[in-house]
Amino acid sequence: MKLIRFGDRGSERPGILLDGDTRVDVSSFGADYDENFFSGDGLRSLNLWLHTNLESAPRVPHHLRWGSPICRPSKIVCIGLNFRDHARETQAPTPAEPVIFFKSTSSMTGPNDDVVIPKHAQKVDWEVELAVVIGKKAAYVAKENAFDFVAGYVLHNDYSERSFQLERGGQWVKGKSADTFAPIGPFLATTDEIPNPQQLDMWLTVNGECRQKSTTAEMMFDVATLLSYISQFMTLLPGDVISTGTPAGVGLGMRPPQYLKPGDTVELGIAGLGQARQRIVPWNG
Repeated sequence: MKLIRFGDRGSERPGILLDGDTRVDVSSFGADYDENFFSGDGLRSLNLWLHTNLESAPRVPHHLRWGSPICRPSKIVCIGLNFRDHARETQAPTPAEPVIFFKSTSSMTGPNDDVVIPKHAQKVDWEVELAVVIGKKAAYVAKENAFDFVAGYVLHNDYSERSFQLERGGQWVKGKSADTFAPIGPFLATTDEIPNPQQLDMWLTVNGECRQKSTTAEMMFDVATLLSYISQFMTLLPGDVISTGTPAGVGLGMRPPQYLKPGDTVELGIAGLGQARQRIVPWNG
């Protein structure tokens, strides 16, 4: 299945995406895509419900906004320097263990929403990433059992304000958590849709020019390793997100570095997970 949410910000409704671009409203199923949905075997229940209700469920008008395909999770766990090509371009040493940081859940937004440059920001950067959505409570998970805890996968642009992240001291979370800095979607693809998350092409353009073009095969720590590793330090709850890192081609790695400005357009995609488009706009507080 491909799970979607649609409608105005803050009042999104659940749906599914059929082949092509047909969106189906499943509000009458009675559950949104949150922690309770995933922990309560919601994917199986929704699949059963669709067998008898798909034909009568209303179709979603094309003009309605795409929201994040999941409700705000308890946490977004991100992995830094996880692609071999990205580590090389930033001249960073290869990490011996996964580099973990958090991204505020208030940064989540829809896949095609505007991205707002924060107040006093100078160096807003792009990062196409594969994100993993947790399907059930996970603590001290063995690597060989990791995929039992995955609900599915989503496209994520891990926007970063590099001056906040790298020049203001403390942890990276300061440069990662501005409002609109986590566009998610357009849909959550369940695990049956993505049989091998380590063989997915990924790309990103800025104003039509290619900036990132790689594959998840470049990951140093794969999905199973990351889920198992993170679960040794914290309990992952259903609906939580693990964003697995970005490949080479970020603005920080260019010579000289290049960053986003108002009016720029960023487009990105991952094989099997669709594509998204964000317009960069100035802060207007």
